Amino acid sequence: MNLKNTAPSSHPNEPADSSAVDAKLPASDRVRARIKASGKRFHANDNISEFIREGEVAEIQGEVEAKLREVLKSMVIDTDSDHNTHDTAKRVAKMYLNEIFRGRYVAQPSVTEFPNVEHLNELMIVGPITIRSACSHHLCPIMGRVWIGVMPNQHSNLIGLSKYARLAEWVMSRPQIQEEAVTMLANLLQEKIQPDGLALVMEADHFCMHWRGVKDMDSKMINSVMRGSFLKDPNLRREFLALVDNRKS
Repeated sequence: MNLKNTAPSSHPNEPADSSAVDAKLPASDRVRARIKASGKRFHANDNISEFIREGEVAEIQGEVEAKLREVLKSMVIDTDSDHNTHDTAKRVAKMYLNEIFRGRYVAQPSVTEFPNVEHLNELMIVGPITIRSACSHHLCPIMGRVWIGVMPNQHSNLIGLSKYARLAEWVMSRPQIQEEAVTMLANLLQEKIQPDGLALVMEADHFCMHWRGVKDMDSKMINSVMRGSFLKDPNLRREFLALVDNRKS
């Protein structure tokens, strides 16, 4: 009797039948197959680290490098004799996977949470935190700052100041639009801290406006997210916004 091995996978998102994902496929295809099998999405601003196995980011980097060489070739750039662009594809692939879009491929940074032993319930503002992202429409830089306001309660978790910056960097290091990015960061902080109120203000330059299109060098985009007591209490909201405005000047 021929029995098929149906032992469960050691990874929650690995198909029970390992042959379902052909090891001979490119790493990007293997990762994509795992995500589709899970029913989850993989938009530009989604983190997909749970579906990536050891060594696969390096494999994907190699794929991207090869395809970027073809892009440069199609742009009629002689990378063989041009010493300035000979290794451009390699550099850009490494930059995308390990730096600019790193937030897609690595797990959320560990954040130690502390109980609010002293029952702190006063407004706390962290910022400005420098953020760097990229527009998912043109892959142009988004450079700016974010301010975070927290109104804790006795049940809130407190996190170290540096962790706000680490979480912001993790969320922002993906291709996206600013409106979605600031909401994603707010959702993450709400989940971590569970405060009475949470407020974020983000101000950023968009190089898709600076470099192309209208080529307006002075325009900035500012947007905010208000949750809980910041949304319900206009005095608290005004206090937060006034303090942020003072820090901008």
